[in-house]
Amino acid sequence: MVKKKQNKKSSFFKRGFQESWNYIKESRNFIYSIIFIFLLFALIGFFLPAPAILEQKILEFIEELLKETQGMSSSELISFIFFNNLQSSFLGMIFGIFLGIFSVLTTLANGYVIGFVAAKTVESSGISVLWRLLPHGIFELPALFISLGLGLKLGSFVFRKKKLETLKQYLKESAKVFLFIIIPLLIIAAIIEGSLIFLLG
Repeated sequence: MVKKKQNKKSSFFKRGFQESWNYIKESRNFIYSIIFIFLLFALIGFFLPAPAILEQKILEFIEELLKETQGMSSSELISFIFFNNLQSSFLGMIFGIFLGIFSVLTTLANGYVIGFVAAKTVESSGISVLWRLLPHGIFELPALFISLGLGLKLGSFVFRKKKLETLKQYLKESAKVFLFIIIPLLIIAAIIEGSLIFLLG
């Protein structure tokens, strides 16, 4: 009886993961678009000097974030990073319902800030430091790209003939991907990032 329940549970997760992965493959053009926008604005943030007022706002945001996480234990950091990324990913996806505009704006903002921070880091510590930053984004960025890509796709329902039916289907499939793919990626990302920040800090 216990074995039967375990097999049923295993089958549920296996099927959920497979269906989620299939939907990601179906949505790949939207995800590729998000990756392109992100990389474009990351390069802009890296190579082009930011206007003084924008630079000040970004630095204030980073300073506030550092203050907020100062003195946290490893588990507290992991929890903070996970829930912060969870919120960003979920909102980036669900608010894509408005023609995908929010998803695109979130993408370009994240890309620009990462490019800006990378440029400042290289300026102070040299280009080799970028390799040390790689583990921080190896799971987090794919989760973000998938969320925002699905958000962009969600907003495309208005261009379909059966709008309401399409929206329901997109929401259902996106929720499944969020549960079976994005959340596990964000858990792994938070553990790696929180542990590294704690050890290096």
